[in-house]
Amino acid sequence: VQLQASGGGWVPPGGSLRLSCAASGFTFAESDMTWVRQAPGKEREFAAAIRWSGGTTVYADSVKGRFTISRDGPKNIIYLQMNSLKPDDTAVYYCATTPRVAYSALAALSSYDYWGQGTLVTVSS
Repeated sequence: VQLQASGGGWVPPGGSLRLSCAASGFTFAESDMTWVRQAPGKEREFAAAIRWSGGTTVYADSVKGRFTISRDGPKNIIYLQMNSLKPDDTAVYYCATTPRVAYSALAALSSYDYWGQGTLVTVSS
């Protein structure tokens, strides 16, 4: 299993970024996917998840209405469109995957078996 996250960088407050996570080595179409972030000095926290079918998404309250997770089946890629970014969004963003899990487990970090290397997002003026 390989998960390659990209798209991080510096952005001023209020700006936007789109992260990508390219997946390989597993059945993407049968797998739930997530974006998780870790701010400096803090533990990893759930940001967003998308079901294998793409029809269901879940968001942390802190990003709801500003972030959008999506997936491109033929390309085996998931995205995280991040708008109205705040300094508190500064973190390393990781993508992770697991075979289908219950809806109630989508936001639990322990549900995910495989993790990518992360991409750094810095929001500052």
